[in-house]
Amino acid sequence: MILKLKHMGAAIMLASGLMSVSAHASLTAFQTFTGTVGVSTDGFGSTSQAGVISALVPVGSTVIAAYLYTSTFAASLAGVGGTLQGNAVTYTSLGTNNASSVLTAGRADVTSIVKPLIDGGPGGVYNFNVTETSSVQDGEALVVVYSNGALAIGTIGILDGFSASSGDSTAINFAAGLNPLAPGFKAEMFLGIGFSCCSQQSTVTVNGTTITTTAGNNDDGVGSLSNGQLITVGGFDDPISGFLPSYANDHERYSLTPQITAGDTSIAIRTLNPSSDDNIFLAVFDVSGIAFINEPPNGVPEPGSLALMGLALAAVGLQRRRDKRA
Repeated sequence: MILKLKHMGAAIMLASGLMSVSAHASLTAFQTFTGTVGVSTDGFGSTSQAGVISALVPVGSTVIAAYLYTSTFAASLAGVGGTLQGNAVTYTSLGTNNASSVLTAGRADVTSIVKPLIDGGPGGVYNFNVTETSSVQDGEALVVVYSNGALAIGTIGILDGFSASSGDSTAINFAAGLNPLAPGFKAEMFLGIGFSCCSQQSTVTVNGTTITTTAGNNDDGVGSLSNGQLITVGGFDDPISGFLPSYANDHERYSLTPQITAGDTSIAIRTLNPSSDDNIFLAVFDVSGIAFINEPPNGVPEPGSLALMGLALAAVGLQRRRDKRA
């Protein structure tokens, strides 16, 4: 489902039909945004349970949505919480990794905290103080989606949950064939991985080609190598990982373009943690054009999506009636 809206002067299409009804089903499509949109991702982890997490947002942007994730080495989120910029946040469980039985991540909607601090701001890097309430929290990931009229039409897709022991598959589908050589073409993936360290590694395959076998490590952990800061998130300040990088040079940010052939109408991604001791809890995609994640390119909505569309249309109708009265 695509709902076309006017948002601060920039045309945005929100594909809200991709919000997962069940977030406890491995790595699942949570939300997508299509239009003149961009995304920032970042990670932080520390045994001090306090630090700074950031977002890179260009001037003239308007925040559409912001989500804060926490990654734990626990079977539940009991006692897990924290603050963002001094505001208490409550995390919703994304399910427990069924291979390890003790790795659980959570998500909190922090749009109301992030948006007032970025909208109308100078642009650039925005820093947010983040704290944790439990020593089982390995760290956080911040995802900020924004609109900006200077951007080309693209799609931001967010998947979250946990790593399935058999691996997770994602399909990004397009109505028209892709041209990876077109100026400005972009297809990137950012992964968030918890409890990752040392020889614990995950693999990523794109359109049948394995691009890495070394996803993981604790790139965003600060301080000593220990539980409580074992997290890595492909972020705005990370370089794009090369093809089959070494463990140290894998930064969980990848370009999918080299595995795309002109005319392709889909991108197939598969993630797998063979050692069953890492938790891929987050995958963010930033691609050119109008895309549908784990749905056919016609975007036929699921029953839950129809309800969302009805609410959206009702809101639009109410606004029009108010405008007429005015």
